[in-house]
This record gives sequence, C-alpha cells and structure tokens, in this order.
Amino acid sequence: MSQGIQDQGPLIDRNRWRRYLITFTTLFSKEVTRFSRIWVQTILPSAITTTLYFVIFGRLIGDRIGPMEGLPYIDFIVPGLVLMAVITNAYSNVVSSFYSSKFSRYIEELLVSPAPNWIILAGYVAGGVARGLTVGIVVMIVAALFTSFSIHDVGVTLLILLLTAILFALGGFINAVYANSFDDISIVPTFVLAPLTYLGGVFYSIDLLPQPWQTLSLANPILYMINAFRYGLLGVSDIPLGLAFLIIILFIAALGYYSLNLLRRGIGIKQ
Repeated sequence: MSQGIQDQGPLIDRNRWRRYLITFTTLFSKEVTRFSRIWVQTILPSAITTTLYFVIFGRLIGDRIGPMEGLPYIDFIVPGLVLMAVITNAYSNVVSSFYSSKFSRYIEELLVSPAPNWIILAGYVAGGVARGLTVGIVVMIVAALFTSFSIHDVGVTLLILLLTAILFALGGFINAVYANSFDDISIVPTFVLAPLTYLGGVFYSIDLLPQPWQTLSLANPILYMINAFRYGLLGVSDIPLGLAFLIIILFIAALGYYSLNLLRRGIGIKQ
C-alpha cells in the first residue's frame, strides 16, 4: 500500500506542475490578447511619441547641443527613450489589468483557486513584460529610422530590457493592489515615474551636473538602468555595470517579496 502511494508521488507532482503551467499560460495569454487587441492605445502612442522626441530633441535641438560622451546627441538619447517606453508600458499594463480584475471582482475567483500566489503574480508580471518588450522593440525600430547606431553588447542589452520590464511590472502590481479608484493608478506614473525617468539621464550625462546634484542623482534607481542599457547599446555609461545590475536585482527581489506578501495577506483585495 505504501509502495503504491510512493509510486504515485511523481505523478501527483507532474499533475500539479501541469496545472500551474495551465494557470500561468492562461493569465499570460489573456494579458497579451488584452494589450494587442487595443494596439492603437497601447503600442502606437509610444511610437508616435518617440518619433516626436527624435525630431525635436534629436534633430532640431541635438545639432545645437553637439556630441555627448563622444557620441552624436541623437544616438546618445536612444537608450533612454527606449527604456522610458519599456518602463511606462510594463508598469501601465499590470496596474490597469490587475486593478480592473479587482474592480470587476473576478480576482476573487482566481485567489480561491488552487493556483499559488507566485503563479498569479508571475502571470500578470509576464504580461507586463511582454507589453514592455513589444513596445521597446517598436521604439528601437523607430530609432533605427533616425540613427545608425549598432548594438555594443547584445547580452547586456537584452538582459537590462528584461530586468527593467520585470521590475516595473512588479511596481505596477503593487500600485494596483493599493489603488482604490481608477484615478489612483495614474498617480504614481505621473508624479513618481515620469520625474525619475526624465531625471535618470535620458537626455544628458550626469557628468554635466554640478555638485550636489550629481551625487543626488545617484539615489535615482532609473539612472542605473538607463546607463546599463546605454552601455549595452552604445558602450558608454556613467555608472559601473556591475553596480547597475546589483541595484536592479535587489529592487526586483524586494518588490517581488513585497508583492507576494500583499497577495498572501489579501491587502486591498479581500476586504
């Protein structure tokens, strides 16, 4: 009898992991279908905005500014503009989707299912990452129409894109958990993400800043992401690459742990 139960152990484990995979792929496909179906609202705006940035800042103003870090100014701003689009879209996808599930009350059905919290979180985060990377690729295609840069390190470029999308997808999830209205999901992107992104070295090198602003800029986590991505694309950075990876990974670990804790306690969901 005991031998029979032991023989069924691997089968039970396989069935459990199969259910986890079905749950994850269902959530992921729902998120991808959601943002791809309304691509005019989710993907096209970033392409148009980036085109305007290149025309105004890259061509008109960039010619007057001159080289930055030994690079044409229009090339210098490419990494920041791409990463800005990834950050915004990865964050927005998760915060709007998860809050909508709270507002419509169908998140409760998911929470009472046998799926563990980490699978639920992974499904929403993966959807945000998919949108962030999709828009990032679109923006890079737009950039290729205006510049002639070549990727310096493909591995670093892809890894920073992925890690940044994961980080801000987690941030969007936390925002959605605490949000009590649709207005609440726009507060953080408007008053926190936008200032930090613009002050994160998108349009300038921090070496241009006087003290103490140069030192204060080091407290901005987005600065590390943009500079690491700039190294991957162009081979230049104001920040040591190892330090940038360390900062990003620590933030992902902290936000991931906090997100799982919120799900476990049911903050903003079960009351």
